[in-house]
Amino acid sequence: MIHFRTAIFALLAAIALACTQSESPSTAPLEVPEALWVEIAGEPFELELALDAASRHMGLSGRLAIEPNGGMLFVNAVERPQAMVMRDCAIPIDVAFLDASGLVVAIHEMRPELPRRPAESQREYESRLRVYSSGAPAGFAIETAGGRLDEIGLQVGDRVVFDIARALDLARHVDGQQR
Repeated sequence: MIHFRTAIFALLAAIALACTQSESPSTAPLEVPEALWVEIAGEPFELELALDAASRHMGLSGRLAIEPNGGMLFVNAVERPQAMVMRDCAIPIDVAFLDASGLVVAIHEMRPELPRRPAESQREYESRLRVYSSGAPAGFAIETAGGRLDEIGLQVGDRVVFDIARALDLARHVDGQQR
């Protein structure tokens, strides 16, 4: 009976010890959230994350509505001139391009395009879409419901507040998993 109690005690002690030990930061898995909180012109927004090429290409395509304080944050690990198009978008969308420090370098109100025609190739469709450019190097882009950025008064030169380092870490992590 003593051996049984000793074994149970040792097992419980081992479990308790395992539960209290935390993984070191270098071995802990990076949890990738679906969204990140961002402050735009003093207002909180919960933005979905576009961290890899596929999600950045897809963006908000196909959406029929965007919440007033919702949208998407596009994260590019390398700051360079960026561009957006309204591919398969039925609703207006605003886009703000941000430099690596979160400073707004360009804002556009993007209008829906005519849908792809039945006889139109994907290449023909893509070539006729209007291009909305950052005009300057940008590491991030934010898409919101059409007219929303004007409504809250966002302007070129304003700073958007969010955890830039975390966003970049998440993008690097997701990109590294896909190689």
